[in-house]
Amino acid sequence: MSGPSMTSDNHVTDDRPARGAAKVLHDILDDMAAAGPATHREEANTETDDGSPKARLGDLIDRLDERAFGLMLLLLALPCCLPFVYLLPQIVALPMLALAGQMAAGRAHPWLPESLHERTFSVPAFQTVIARSEKYLSWIERFARPRLLSVTSDRGAQIVGGLLLIPTASILVPLPSTNTIPGIGVAIAALGLIERDGLLVILGLTIGFLWVTLLLLLGAEAAELIKNWLTAQA
Repeated sequence: MSGPSMTSDNHVTDDRPARGAAKVLHDILDDMAAAGPATHREEANTETDDGSPKARLGDLIDRLDERAFGLMLLLLALPCCLPFVYLLPQIVALPMLALAGQMAAGRAHPWLPESLHERTFSVPAFQTVIARSEKYLSWIERFARPRLLSVTSDRGAQIVGGLLLIPTASILVPLPSTNTIPGIGVAIAALGLIERDGLLVILGLTIGFLWVTLLLLLGAEAAELIKNWLTAQA
């Protein structure tokens, strides 16, 4: 039976079949919810206003395996995929930008600034997001397999991280439903990183960039209309 191995730059790989991303995230969140305040003794407030357990982003990262970048990006992208969800996508886009930037810089493992590391989230809220997304993730994972490995190699991951900054930044645009399409693109790219499937990564980036292009075209058209209207009023 094959086991874990080390790549040339000390990244851990594993030839054994990996659990699906949704299952990994589901199990981690279930464990954090069951552990409750005992897992976060140093934090005085471990519940939201409605009494549901909450956890820190840093605690979540600490529980992830060598696929941490992909898993973390996927977890944060999932709330952005859902339509008519407001504020939360803009909040999670900030750590997503930090993660993509670190990938671009060539880091082997995620690191978050103290302010993002200590940022808390509602565990049940994310469990709901995972549950709603799990059937779609499982469907995609059935087709995922290692291919176009140069895209998810160390150098390729750096390029992917730099490219992910663009659709991730577009999630910050404070317009209704502008988070859904780039969120889907980032989620698919993250799944590609997790499964080492370069084709999925390219598909996710393509979706994200097509959305950004459309957003820019619509913005330019709106600016032109405003300019013409102002000229007519002068």
